[in-house]
Amino acid sequence: MIRAMLPDFATIFPLRPGRVHEACGPGAAAFAVMAAGQGRALWIRPAWQKEGLYPVGILSVCEPAQMLIARTQQEVDSLAVAEEALRDGALSCVLIEITRPLDLREGRRLQLAAKAGGTTGLCLIPEGMGSNAAETRWRVRPEFDDEREDSTLMRWEIIKNKSGTIGAWNVRWSQEARRVHVVSPVGLRPGSEGAPG
Repeated sequence: MIRAMLPDFATIFPLRPGRVHEACGPGAAAFAVMAAGQGRALWIRPAWQKEGLYPVGILSVCEPAQMLIARTQQEVDSLAVAEEALRDGALSCVLIEITRPLDLREGRRLQLAAKAGGTTGLCLIPEGMGSNAAETRWRVRPEFDDEREDSTLMRWEIIKNKSGTIGAWNVRWSQEARRVHVVSPVGLRPGSEGAPG
């Protein structure tokens, strides 16, 4: 019965182009790489962060040569770079790591730039933070799957959606198809005890 109320996953992912979305949680970086897809993307990161993006780690999802990295000194610089990249329209996706809450003006400027360029924007935000201007907000976390040693199983929850309802899905990256697949929750797979059908 709850399943009937969920929006169709295909209507909300891939993310709507020409809009800026948000992702939080321990799986937000993986979500960002999957959202960037097969096109050219720009990832804007604060220069003070020590960890980096490991190209071999994203190889099964996207071509590392298609992922440009910009490291900025201050968040105002990150926002300026993101705004210009979104407005330009030369990239399919602009990813920006945000470390403080955006005010409505900043969020709206990013939305207007994304609309002008037809580019998908995704802000990676700390949990509990977000902009009122965001089209959607996702909470992403890994899920344990004892059936697969190399599990890419994740729980994606859409916790804000200006264009529809919210919902949650278990998803897995398919290396063969190079896309996200929605999967039944662990223990409710076809043929398991208590599974529908």
